[in-house]
Amino acid sequence: MPAQMAPVDVAIVGGGHNGLTAAAYLARAGYSVVVIERSDHVGGAAVSAQAFAGRDAKLSRYSYLVSLLPEEIQKDLGLSIPLIRRRYSSYTPVPGTTTGLLIDSGDPARTRKSFEDIGAGDDYLRWVDFYRATGVLARTMFALMTEPLLDRDTIRTHLQLAAPAERLYERFIDTPIEELVDETFTNDTVKGVVLTDSLIGTFPEFPNDPVTAICFLYHVIGGGTGDWDVPVGGMGTVSAELERAATDAGAIILTNSEVTSITPGQSVQFLEGGEEKSLPCRLVISGASRHEAERLSGLEGKTERPEGYQVKVNLLLERLPALADPSVTAEEAFGGTFHINESASQLSRSIQQAQAGALPDTVPCEIYCHSLSDRSILGPDLQDSDAQTLTVFALNVPHRLIADMPAHSARQLLQDKVLQSLNSVLAEPIESCLMTDSNGNPCVETKTTLDLEDALGLPGGNIFHEPLAWPFVEDGNSLRTPAERWGVESGIDSVLLGGASARRGGGVSGIGGHNAAMAAFEILGPPER
Repeated sequence: MPAQMAPVDVAIVGGGHNGLTAAAYLARAGYSVVVIERSDHVGGAAVSAQAFAGRDAKLSRYSYLVSLLPEEIQKDLGLSIPLIRRRYSSYTPVPGTTTGLLIDSGDPARTRKSFEDIGAGDDYLRWVDFYRATGVLARTMFALMTEPLLDRDTIRTHLQLAAPAERLYERFIDTPIEELVDETFTNDTVKGVVLTDSLIGTFPEFPNDPVTAICFLYHVIGGGTGDWDVPVGGMGTVSAELERAATDAGAIILTNSEVTSITPGQSVQFLEGGEEKSLPCRLVISGASRHEAERLSGLEGKTERPEGYQVKVNLLLERLPALADPSVTAEEAFGGTFHINESASQLSRSIQQAQAGALPDTVPCEIYCHSLSDRSILGPDLQDSDAQTLTVFALNVPHRLIADMPAHSARQLLQDKVLQSLNSVLAEPIESCLMTDSNGNPCVETKTTLDLEDALGLPGGNIFHEPLAWPFVEDGNSLRTPAERWGVESGIDSVLLGGASARRGGGVSGIGGHNAAMAAFEILGPPER
């Protein structure tokens, strides 16, 4: 028989950033809360790690930028998460040339000249108008993310009132993103820069698949501005602050404890140090995926197993590589998001190849350099050198294409493809810039969907746990129960979704955890003091 623990109000399955957010809100309100985490640390995908032996550099191993974390949550929980705004939005080499498009947020004239230099001068004013409109969209939509859900018709009204002339609903929700981009811009490179935000962690299974428009919406509304900022100290700072807020409020966090089953409406069973334990509770919040919550509740197979579509490569360099484009410095190009082989035509070709069951010949990638903005992730010796970190996020690699491969083979195959893609826009191979670890190995770490499933429990390596949904419900959908109103309905008695599977829960945002806590307040009533 499992050892019986003292009953609590809420058991939280998974100590990722969303689980910690829910725990902090509930404990601060006076509820008894226990978080159960299988790893030896909390944070889930929002962690910093020393990835390379003997090299004092803490990389954001999985997730890496902050946009969707509301200021409201930070204020409510007393979080201190310093963020750095990047001057350069993006740099995109034009395939087959030694020129590129630099979006310099601090110098509109230079940005306009860059458009002209790649033959896209006519697209510049369209670009300015397009992102002015997404700014209005962001200010309107993001404020609703921590409120009860609205239906589609009410969202349409909100957007119409916000900016009647902008046609925000018709443009950004009712029109497929590929169609909107084709109608708005003419240049292949410019189109690609816009479209990449519709493909981060998603993949269109058919023409005009709405998942791409949904993904684009989430990428341009964050923080009410659409900016993606650098967390000082890395993503581990985010989780460390949430852990502090939760434990200071009285939440109990159990690590090295693996949940084995959920008895809905009664208890959570888990293993701690080889001992079986049972935690009676009034309510369960699952920071794990819907798929995992169903498995633990004995409902495996209730919903279709999702899959992910990306590969992430972390690198530690002795110096930044030389570029093929002499018009920008490496610091400028890597200072924002560096797009590689992501023109609209290249994206389309890679999608078609993946849909046909083959890895893309040329993998589209984007790169982010944390250490250019924040040297605090490097130890003193590295801070005083030319060392830099790079994070490469590659698109359009469905899990199905590597699912049957040994993990190490998939890792090597995709790593080779990513580095080949990167080298195609450099004046020297990235391998010549790599630092080696204390064992003499190149400082390269690759995480495939197989690795994400194994290490983080993400089904099929899907970073959103399941296909993204609009941050509203369809007209006529029930919003009767607290779980439905807050978008955390699991379909399992007394179990709420508090992670990325929650509607509006994707990304490092805390929104899934916040909204699960708000539903829990309504379900549980006032805490017993």
